[in-house]
Amino acid sequence: MTRTRKNAKGFTLVEVIAASIILCGVVMIAGAIGTRSLVGARLDRRYEAAASLADKQLSLIEYVGIDSIVEMSGLDGEFDDSGDSYHWEITTEYQEIDNLYLVTITVTWVDAGHPYNFVADTMFDGTTQTTDSTGTSTAAAQSG
Repeated sequence: MTRTRKNAKGFTLVEVIAASIILCGVVMIAGAIGTRSLVGARLDRRYEAAASLADKQLSLIEYVGIDSIVEMSGLDGEFDDSGDSYHWEITTEYQEIDNLYLVTITVTWVDAGHPYNFVADTMFDGTTQTTDSTGTSTAAAQSG
């Protein structure tokens, strides 16, 4: 004979197992979201550091002049920031318009085995060769 309880209080075993499975799923999803947000924040920090490095290199070009960079046929180097390593490269391309040079700065790094890069392009005004009345060549700065 089976007994039935009319006023039974509490949950059945099936209800407890179903609630546990749902709770585990929610905890796993929350953990995955948290992990992805931390990875995204780290990658954002790396992009910000790369952009800052590119800005420093642009300031250096502005200080020494684009003609010095063109004479060196571009530059490259390594940069370490709080244990993170970056490689940067500067390339120039003459535009044949008002002595303008297209300057491209590429910053690359590897994070968790994946390569990333940040590229910035800008234009700089160089100098031009002019001939004075005596026939000698002189450099004159172009204003932009």
